[in-house]
Amino acid sequence: MSRRSGILEFAVLGLLRESPMHGYELRKRLNTSLGVFRAFSYGTLYPCLKTLVANGWLIEEPGNTTEDALAAPLTGRRAKIVYRLTAEGKEHFEQLLSQTGPDAYEDETFAARFAFFGQTSRDVRMRVLEGRRSRLEERLEKMRASLARTRERLDDYTLELQRHGMESVEREVRWLNELIESERAGRDLKGSATGGPAQQDTTSGAPGGLPRAGDAPRPDTPDDTAT
Repeated sequence: MSRRSGILEFAVLGLLRESPMHGYELRKRLNTSLGVFRAFSYGTLYPCLKTLVANGWLIEEPGNTTEDALAAPLTGRRAKIVYRLTAEGKEHFEQLLSQTGPDAYEDETFAARFAFFGQTSRDVRMRVLEGRRSRLEERLEKMRASLARTRERLDDYTLELQRHGMESVEREVRWLNELIESERAGRDLKGSATGGPAQQDTTSGAPGGLPRAGDAPRPDTPDDTAT
């Protein structure tokens, strides 16, 4: 399984833990609400859903609205399929949430993990945040060393691009420091003292490339025939 496929499966399980959805709803949430993925086709989503069903982590149910029931025989279209998380799927997702290995610190993986911090225990959040910070600090050190070696050979625009990249990493490190400090103090992202998980709807404070739950949706053409 590729890393991207694994991230997609993780995000699908996390969204379906919140509530059952059909394919169009899932695709819209993945592409807009979470901000974890670039736009992708149903040809990417549905093989993932089929795999999760085959593994016993999801079940397929027919759409149960009156509109769906009446429209299907009249139009010849299939009724929408709703995907629901099974008990085994919930247990598997919780196992994934508890993992804090090096993969959790990578750019796209961390973005997906952060999007579900509201469902993650505080100690796991701390390990993921600290691991991500260490990864970025290593990256920043390498970027600075590379810039020092090549500065004299770079034109102004290439030099400015490298500086911009370094500033982006430095900004994320500062953001991580603030999050880690809040977690250690027992505060959620809204700043109130609590022992509960961070609020997911406040992730819009993340720097570029991280999930922004409040971002405006990307243009998306509804497809009522999607299951």
